[in-house]
Amino acid sequence: MDFVGIGKKGLYVRSYERGVENETLSCGTGVTASALAFAVKNPPCSFVEVHTRGGALSVSFRQDGNSFTYIWLKGPVQFVFQGEVVV
Repeated sequence: MDFVGIGKKGLYVRSYERGVENETLSCGTGVTASALAFAVKNPPCSFVEVHTRGGALSVSFRQDGNSFTYIWLKGPVQFVFQGEVVV
């Protein structure tokens, strides 16, 4: 579940993920869906900046009415966890 606000510098998204049962720093699916929903209501649009607790992201795409192609989610990557399963 995502909560979206519209600001002067783009969208502001906070994500609560089922299974995690808590807020997460960012959710790629939620950020992308939020950007595309914004684009449907604000044409013409091919780029949306999105700010999350995890950092700034951008979503770029080609839009034809309510259809989208060439969707790209861009942002910083940071390694945050390493695990090992012993069998």
